[in-house]
Amino acid sequence: MDVSGRLDGRVAIVTGAGQGVGEGIARRLAAEGARVIVAARRAATGEPVAASIVSAGGTAVCVETDVTDRGSVASCIEKTVDRFGALHVMIHNAFTGAISHRLEDVDLERHWTAMSRTAVWGSFYCAQLAYPHLIGVGARGRLIFVTSPSGVEGSANIPLYSPVKAAQRAMAKSLAREWGHHGITSNCIAPVAGSPALVTAFDRNPALRAAIEARTPLGRVGDITDDIGSVALFLASDDASYVTGQTIVCDGGSFLGL
Repeated sequence: MDVSGRLDGRVAIVTGAGQGVGEGIARRLAAEGARVIVAARRAATGEPVAASIVSAGGTAVCVETDVTDRGSVASCIEKTVDRFGALHVMIHNAFTGAISHRLEDVDLERHWTAMSRTAVWGSFYCAQLAYPHLIGVGARGRLIFVTSPSGVEGSANIPLYSPVKAAQRAMAKSLAREWGHHGITSNCIAPVAGSPALVTAFDRNPALRAAIEARTPLGRVGDITDDIGSVALFLASDDASYVTGQTIVCDGGSFLGL
C-alpha cells in the first residue's frame, strides 16, 4: 500500500465500520492520516477495529451509532466535532444486509422497511446533520455513500434492494447540485468486495465465487482495504475536488454500462 499522508489533519466518520467494506475504508483513510470515527451499531465490532487502527499508528475512535436513529447520528457527529474540532468527510456505508427475495413474496417490514431505513433514511440523516460541518471546511467537505452495482443495473434476486441503493445515487446527485457552490463534493461508491456477508455466501455456495470471478474481467473479488478503501481515499482527498455527483463502480469490470 502506497501511503502518502493525503488526509493528514482531516476528520472522517465511516458508518458501518465495524466490519466489511466500512472497516476497509476506515483502515485506508486512517493509513493516510485521517482521524477516523468508527461508527458501528455495536461497540463489540467497532472497538476492535478502532484499536487495531491505533495499534498500527493511526487515530481512530469507536462511537456506537444506529444510522436509522436521527438522534444517534446527531450524537455521533457531535462527539466527533467535540473531540477533533471538525468534520471533513462523511461516509455512509452501514446497511442492514440484503435478503434474497422475489417481489411477490416480499415482507414489507423484513425487506422494504429494514433496507430503506439504513440505506435511504440513514443517508438522509448523515447528509443533513453533517452539512453544517462540511460547509465549515469548504472545499474539503466530502459526502460519500456506499451504494451497489444493483442500484445501477438492478437485480432479479433482490428487487427491493436495487431501488433503495438507487435512491442513494439520486440523493448524491441532488446534493452535488445543491452543495456545489460551497465546494462540497457528493459521490457514491458501488463496490463488489470480500465482505463477511459475501465470504459467508461463498462458503455456503462455492459456485458463487466461481460465477462472480468468471463474469469479472479482472478475475477476482475486490479487497475491502486496498481496492474499495483506495477509491474512498481518492474521493475523500484533494485529488477528487473536481469530481461530484458521480458513482464509481468498483467491481473489477463486471458492470461496464456507464
